[in-house]
Amino acid sequence: MSSFDWPSLMRSGLHGLRLTPDQFWSLTPAELRMMLGQGGGMPAMNRAGLDALLEAYPDKKQGERDDGSGRV
Repeated sequence: MSSFDWPSLMRSGLHGLRLTPDQFWSLTPAELRMMLGQGGGMPAMNRAGLDALLEAYPDKKQGERDDGSGRV
């Protein structure tokens, strides 16, 4: 038995969001939930998060230099 309430989801998508049937059926359940305002998702990355990624995964190893050839 399906845990989805299809009639309610279809009503929300087709009438509430004014999606066409093709648009509705091409969505993943996660996309539909997001469009309906359900599920928090992850917050956007801030500068501190980007800095942490850059430190963890640098473009080139410390001490290496780029000779302009595109190779590191």
